[in-house]
Amino acid sequence: MHGMTPFETYAIFGVLGVAILGLAYAVFLRWQILKEDKGTQEMQDVWQDIKQGADAYLNRQLRTILPFIGILIIALFFSVWIVNPTPEAQEEFGANARVYIAFGRAIAFAMGAIFSLVVGQIGMRMAVEGNVRVASAARTSFGEALRIAYRAGTITGMLTDGLGLFGGTIIFIIFGKAAPDALLGFGFGGTLLALFMRVGGGIYTKAADVGADLVGKVEAGLEEDDPRNAAVVADLVGDNVGDCAGMAADIFESYEVTIVSGLILGLALVRITGDLNWIVYPLLVRGIGVLSSIVGTYLVKGAAEGSGADAMKAIFRGFLTSAGISVVLFGIVAVVYMRDVPGGWWRPFLSTAVGVLLAILIDRLTDYFTGTESPPVKEIRESADGGAATTILSGLAVGYESSVWAALVIAATIFAAILIYGNIPGFSGMEQVAFVLYSVAMTGIGMLTLTGNNVAMDSFGPIADNANGIGEMTGMTDRARQIMADLDAVGNTTKAITKGIAIGSAVIAAVSLFGSFITDVSLVDPEALINGIRVSQPRVFVGMLIGGAIPWLFSSFAIKAVSRAAGLMVTEVRRQFKIPGLMEGKVKPDYARAVSISTAAAQKELVPLAAMAVVSPIIVGLVLQVEALGGFLAGIILSGQLLAVFMANSGGAWDNAKKTIEDEPSDPGNNLGKHSERHKASVVGDTVGDPLKDTAGPALNPMIKVVNLVSVIIAPIVVQYKTGLGVTGWLVVLVLLAAFVWAIWQSKRKAPELTDVKTDAAAVAS
Repeated sequence: MHGMTPFETYAIFGVLGVAILGLAYAVFLRWQILKEDKGTQEMQDVWQDIKQGADAYLNRQLRTILPFIGILIIALFFSVWIVNPTPEAQEEFGANARVYIAFGRAIAFAMGAIFSLVVGQIGMRMAVEGNVRVASAARTSFGEALRIAYRAGTITGMLTDGLGLFGGTIIFIIFGKAAPDALLGFGFGGTLLALFMRVGGGIYTKAADVGADLVGKVEAGLEEDDPRNAAVVADLVGDNVGDCAGMAADIFESYEVTIVSGLILGLALVRITGDLNWIVYPLLVRGIGVLSSIVGTYLVKGAAEGSGADAMKAIFRGFLTSAGISVVLFGIVAVVYMRDVPGGWWRPFLSTAVGVLLAILIDRLTDYFTGTESPPVKEIRESADGGAATTILSGLAVGYESSVWAALVIAATIFAAILIYGNIPGFSGMEQVAFVLYSVAMTGIGMLTLTGNNVAMDSFGPIADNANGIGEMTGMTDRARQIMADLDAVGNTTKAITKGIAIGSAVIAAVSLFGSFITDVSLVDPEALINGIRVSQPRVFVGMLIGGAIPWLFSSFAIKAVSRAAGLMVTEVRRQFKIPGLMEGKVKPDYARAVSISTAAAQKELVPLAAMAVVSPIIVGLVLQVEALGGFLAGIILSGQLLAVFMANSGGAWDNAKKTIEDEPSDPGNNLGKHSERHKASVVGDTVGDPLKDTAGPALNPMIKVVNLVSVIIAPIVVQYKTGLGVTGWLVVLVLLAAFVWAIWQSKRKAPELTDVKTDAAAVAS
C-alpha cells in the first residue's frame, strides 16, 4: 500500500485500531457516568435549566456557521485548480491527480469541521451530564466526586484523541504520500470550527459571568450562584460552551495541525532521503499517545476524604504516568523502526521526548503563576487589601512576567530541536533546514501526545464549577459545598494549565506550519525564498508589523463584544432584581432571557472575527508577495503568543486570588472573607480577567493557526502572481479589503437590544 513495507502497513492499520479503541474508551466512560446518581429533584431541576440553555446555544451557533463552512468547502475545492498537483499526487493518482486532490481537500475540510464540532458538542453535553452527578456524589465522598468529574472530562479528551487520530490515519491510508494536500483541508476545517467555538463560547460565558458578578456579587452582595440572580444559569451554561466545547475544539485542531505539519515536513524528508519512515513515525507516535492517555486518565482517583491539593496531585500523577509510558514506547518504536534513517533513531526519539517535557514544563509554569498556593496568587490576594486598582496592577504584572518565561521555555524547546537535528553529515544547507523543521514538528506532536489528559483536565474545571453552582442553588450541606469548592479551585488551575499548553502547542504548531509554508513555496518556485525571509527587506518588515498588530485588533474586538454584552446583562439583572417577590425567593428569575442575551451577542461576532483571520493573510500575500507573507506569519506568531499567555495567566491568577479570599473566614471588620472590601476588590480583578482568560486569550490559539493554514494553502497561488496581479487580481484584493472592513464595522456594532425574548430556553433554539 503506497509503497509501504508489510510492517508499515500493519502498523498503520494498528494505529487506526488504536484510534477506534480511544473512541470505545470514551463510550465506556459515558456508560459509567450515566449510571451515577443525579441527586434530588431540586438538583435535577437546576440541571435541566443548564442543559436546555446549552442545547439552545449550540443549535443557534450551528445555524450561524454552516453557510460560512459551505462557502469555504467550495473555495478549497477550487484552490487546487490554480496550481499544479505535487509530484506525490501525480505519482499516486496519475492524470486524475487534480480531481482527486480537489475532492480530497474539500471533503477533508468538511470532515475536520464535523469532527471538531462533534468533539465540542458531545464533549460539552457529557460535561453537562457529569455536573449534577458530581454534585450528588459530593454529598458522600470527595473521591467519588473527583472520579466522576475527571472521567466525565476524559470523555471529551478521548473523543479529541480518537477522532483526530482516526481522521489523519484514514486520510493517509487513502492518499498515501499525497496525504498532506488533503490534510491541509482537514486541519483548516478543525481550526476554523475551533475559532468559531472559542470566540462564540468565550463571549457567551463572559457576558453572563461579568454581568452576574458585577450586579449579583458586588452590588447586591449575593453569593456566586445565588438562584435569585437571573444571569446564574447563563453563567453555568457558559462555563460549558466556553471551557468544554471551545477548549476541546481548540486542542483538537492543534492535534490535527501538528499532524498536518508533521506529514508535510516528513514528506520533504522523504523527497531528500527516499525513506517513508518520516511520515509513518508521526502516526505511530500519535497511536502511542492514545494508549498512554487511556492508562493515565483511568488512574486518577482520590480518597473518600481529601482536599484540593490531593485532587491536584492525583491529576498530575495521572499526567506523569501517561508521559512516562509515552516516552518509553517512543524509544522502543524509534529503536525498532527509525534506526536506519539518516541521523539515527535517537534524533526522532529525542524530538518527541522534548515535546513531552515541554508539556510538563508549561504545566508546572502555569501552575506556578495561577495556582492557589503559588506566590504570584498570594501576592495578588495581599494587594487586594489596597482596593481594586492595586489588585488589577498586581495581576497585570503577573501576566506580563509569565509571558516572558513561557516564551523562553518555547524558545528553549525550539533550540533543542535545532541541536537535535542541526548537524547531519552529507546534506546541504537547505536540506539541514528541512531536518530541523521536522524536528520542531515532532516536538509539537510529542507535546500533544497527552491530549487525552490535557482535555480531561480542562473539562474537569467547568464540570466542578457547575457542580458547585448546583450545590449553592439547591442549598446543599456545608461539607458537600466545601468538597465542590475545593474541586472548583483545582478546576481553575487545571483550566489555566490547559490554556497554557494550548497556547504553547499553538506556537509550536504555527512554527511547524511556518516550515510547511517555506517547504511548499520552494516546491512551486525554488527561487522564491532562496535567500530566506529577510526582515531587513522593508516589504517583509511591513508584513511583520501587520502580522504583529492583528492579534491586538482581534483581541480588542473580542473584549469589546464581552463588554457590550455584559452591559446588556447588567441592565437585565438589575431590572429583574426589581421584580416584586424575586429577592424574597417567591418569584423565579427569567433565566431564559439572560441566556438569550449571551447567545445573541456571541453569534453576532462569529463570522466577522473568523473573516478577519481568513482574509488578512490573503490580502498581505497578494499585495506584498510571498516573502512579506512570511514576515506576516512571524509577526502574528510572536505577538499572538505573548499576548495570549499574558491574558490567560493574569486572568487565571485574578480568579484564584478571589477564590482564596472567599475561602478565608468571613470577617468584614478585618477585611477578610466574603463581602469584605478585599473580596469586592478581588471580584473586580476577576471580572477584568474573565474576558482575557476565557475569551480573547484562548481565541488567539485557533486564530493564529487559521492564519497559518490559510497562508500555507494560498502561498503556492501567491508565488504564481509574483510578476503582478493584473486587473482580476486587484479586483480580488478590493473585494477582500471590503470584507475586512465589513468585519471591523460589524464587530463595532452594538449587540441587539432584546425587546421580545421568548421565555423558555428551549424556545431560544428556534
